[in-house]
Amino acid sequence: MKNSGIDKAVLAYSGGLDTSIILKWLQDAYGCEVVTFTADIGQGEDLEPARQRAEKFGVTEIVIMDLREEFVRDFVFPMLRANAIYEGEYMLGTSIARPLIAKYLVDTARQTGADAISHGATGKGNDQVRFELSAYALDPDIKIIAPWREWDLTSREKLMEYAERHGIDVQRKADGGSPYSIDANMLHISHEGGELEDPWNVPDDQAWGWTVSPMEAPDEPQEIVLGFSAGDVVSIDGESLIPAQVLGRLNEIGSKHGIGRADIVENRYVGMKNRGCYETPGGAIIHKAHRAMESLTLDREVAHLKDELMPRYASLVYNGYWYSPERLMIQEMIDASQAHVNGEVRLRLYKGNIDVLGRRSLTDSLFDEKIVTFEEDAGVYDQADATGFIRLNALRLKLAAGRIK
Repeated sequence: MKNSGIDKAVLAYSGGLDTSIILKWLQDAYGCEVVTFTADIGQGEDLEPARQRAEKFGVTEIVIMDLREEFVRDFVFPMLRANAIYEGEYMLGTSIARPLIAKYLVDTARQTGADAISHGATGKGNDQVRFELSAYALDPDIKIIAPWREWDLTSREKLMEYAERHGIDVQRKADGGSPYSIDANMLHISHEGGELEDPWNVPDDQAWGWTVSPMEAPDEPQEIVLGFSAGDVVSIDGESLIPAQVLGRLNEIGSKHGIGRADIVENRYVGMKNRGCYETPGGAIIHKAHRAMESLTLDREVAHLKDELMPRYASLVYNGYWYSPERLMIQEMIDASQAHVNGEVRLRLYKGNIDVLGRRSLTDSLFDEKIVTFEEDAGVYDQADATGFIRLNALRLKLAAGRIK
């Protein structure tokens, strides 16, 4: 038993393999009281078994919170306003959930008088960084216990053996092997490990949890209309919805049509590459529609500046800097750009594809048909003006060409 001075710790608890073991390990290794915190962020699981497992090990303070609306409204939607995608493919489904969970771990520690917080992130992954950077940003003096960096249970099989010794019931795959490492919330579901650790292997059907295969999706396309206000989707086919309802509805629609699958090898912040299968059906639909809405309503240079900032923003989210001053500053700029991102986008969903069929904004469009028309423009644009424009912009090129000669 460690002489740590920690009498009570708040554990980020899912009730799954890792955190069930960590609960028992904290009691044994630290001899401390454990408070479990479980966040409902739309992972689609019954949380009652998690409560029962915690009670089985004598936990008396069990905190379970429904954070679905806050998660989508205050974390997912701001990120989608930025069009954030990491390394061109990853829609940051796991990354964006960690700062919210960290926020409530810190809050729960304060409310229960705990000395520390604990999480189940491994020493090889990104989540340890995300949890801890977020926690330190919110409480610089917080103590953090990261069991994966301390214990000797260094593989999934050792964890399974530990669970069996201590009577912790954990689901196995049908063939008896270790389950995938799965993360799910309202934005996405991911699968890692197993056959996916060889990037040449084709993912097993079990590596996809939400979406049907595009090849098995309906033969009839589906059209939907998304309504935007200040850069956020506020309606689907004319029905007003709150953020969590929007994402939930689009997840259902997108999954049916095989939307949002991505088999990715990504660069982790700690320095290694990792392969995972990600499904983000609703997020993919919103991303496509949002860019279409911005194409109509954003000034050219504002749109280009947003695109330049996006990779930096995405890296900040991926690497755990949600609460950093630079992310907050960029968010202010992004949100200011969204004031006129209002209108509707019509989409067609078909066998894994998202096609933009139309976009309109009755009040904020910068598209002027009188100017861009190929027909008679009634003198609103003097084409002869382009001559001087081209000559001025060509001056430095002509000078450079002359120097080369």
